[in-house]
Amino acid sequence: MKKIILRSLLVLFLLGVGAYLVLKYVRPHAFESKEASVRFEKNLAVAKSFLQKHDTYNQEVVFLVDMRIPSNYNRFVVYDISNNKILHKGLVAHGKGSDTSVKDSLQFSNIEGSNMTSLGNYRIGGSYVGRFGKSYKLHGLDTTNDQAFTRYVVLHTYALMPNDEQLVPVLRSEGCPMVSKEMFAILEKIIDTSKKPILLRIYYD
Repeated sequence: MKKIILRSLLVLFLLGVGAYLVLKYVRPHAFESKEASVRFEKNLAVAKSFLQKHDTYNQEVVFLVDMRIPSNYNRFVVYDISNNKILHKGLVAHGKGSDTSVKDSLQFSNIEGSNMTSLGNYRIGGSYVGRFGKSYKLHGLDTTNDQAFTRYVVLHTYALMPNDEQLVPVLRSEGCPMVSKEMFAILEKIIDTSKKPILLRIYYD
């Protein structure tokens, strides 16, 4: 009996080590890839340009989400504009309607009932308590996402949303950027202590 238990523990240990090594070293689509870095710099520049023209927004921090990265890898970034560095990274779900028959390929929509993620710039609005607990209203600022508010697309957390990168895709939302409780706590502190609205940019290219 002891041998069976020891073997089981050894198998679990090896599986854990294997998963760790895969997540750490085999991540062709992860945030650290060259392609993701190019997309990030491009969209960070777009976000900075927007902020330069809108001083009513927080000028020190911006949230960016790269939907080209598979959902099991960190693709939500909190970026410190003042010091030009990433403060936090985390997982974020996309809308279940955005999935396609092509692996790691998503589609997007601004139409109510599509359950798809919408791309573009968002103003993070006020908080409220709904079916997922505390959430933040999102106001789409582009033609690609200007129906977000009426579609009830919000920034929220969910109990079953994992916090760490994993080998399989995370669960999907109804179009909302959904994060873990741990990540939400980080975002919540930043949003609630900001004197000005924070810009969230969701992109794919």
